[in-house]
Amino acid sequence: MADFRTRARAWLGAAVLFAAAGLVSGPAAAGPKYGPGTSDKEIRVGQTIAHSGPASAYGRLGQAEAAYFRWLNETKGGVNGRKITFISRDDAYQPSKAVENVRALVEKDEVALIFGNLGTPINMAIRPYLNVKKVPLLFIAAGSSAFNDPKNYPWVMGWQPSLNKEAAFYARHVLKTNPNAKIGVLYQHDDFGKDMLGGLREGLGDQADRLIVSTQSFQATDPTIDSQLVILKNAGVDTLFLFAYSKQTAQAIAKLADLNWKPATYLHLGSASIGATLKPAGLENAKGVMTAGFSKDPTDPRWQDDETIKWYRAWMKENMPGADINDTLYMAGVAYAMTLEHVLKQAGDDLTRENIMKQAANIRDYQNPFLLPEGRINTSPDDYAVITYMKLQKFNGASWDYID
Repeated sequence: MADFRTRARAWLGAAVLFAAAGLVSGPAAAGPKYGPGTSDKEIRVGQTIAHSGPASAYGRLGQAEAAYFRWLNETKGGVNGRKITFISRDDAYQPSKAVENVRALVEKDEVALIFGNLGTPINMAIRPYLNVKKVPLLFIAAGSSAFNDPKNYPWVMGWQPSLNKEAAFYARHVLKTNPNAKIGVLYQHDDFGKDMLGGLREGLGDQADRLIVSTQSFQATDPTIDSQLVILKNAGVDTLFLFAYSKQTAQAIAKLADLNWKPATYLHLGSASIGATLKPAGLENAKGVMTAGFSKDPTDPRWQDDETIKWYRAWMKENMPGADINDTLYMAGVAYAMTLEHVLKQAGDDLTRENIMKQAANIRDYQNPFLLPEGRINTSPDDYAVITYMKLQKFNGASWDYID
């Protein structure tokens, strides 16, 4: 018996030594988990975005995100003690270039995830590759309903309201306020524009064929959209939808003024920046246009005493000197970056790609400080919709007013 006790004490002592050395597996011995692009010091994040080309105005999203991650690294040491290395490549809004960029980011730069890419056609082009590689594609600046498809594309998640639901939201307002409208649509001839047109038709329901009197498309690389607007005017349109990005939306608003034509005009929310779209179009020309709002506007007097907006103004002055505070694309970039920061914090010390995606799909009641007070972010493994709350707003020539 004594011999047994001696051996038992020896085994117990050895077990303690092995556990202390980290050689015994189990929850008590579990440490940080890392995947490609992550370590105890770094999280590598990749992006492809239009820093040049027809959608270059949206490159400001990437500029703001880069500035926010730099600030986060300098003031807070990054996320959970790990600094963010942000690599943003220019795709000039060309899907083929975006595919090339993403392959380099994954295979050469070995990023943990891809983040914040602009545009439906860009993200449609890269999502098959990233889905096969099991690399998270998170919080992209594109609202296609195709980016909320966790069953078929579990590694892909959007951020802004879906294009389909946004257009249906406008349709409901038209049916309520002008049930005999003569609707015209100017849309970009790609997945983005077609998704919005489809959502408008769905929202109008069995009234769609009666109410829509003309649809005109354009290519993103077209120099102007003047001829399409002349056709829409001649069709007797009194309610116009501009399913376009910033450049063409600004052109359209300016052309409406040239034509002395004042239809009720709805803009895609991604093109409703005062700085990037309405100023180039002429603020007076833009007066009365409508769009969906889901975030605070730093130019709106109602938010001037809001703590988030006061912080943002000071942050912009310090971190992006010379940038136009009225351009809400910068603010959107910071909001996107904060959402990624939230997910990475939530991931803790398990920074595998699998866990990062799992955390993105399990956000609970996160109130991004730039969203309207009623807005909350909730995602689930079955529903990747990030922003779901919207309010209709109208431009008064200087800022946006909410429409009841």
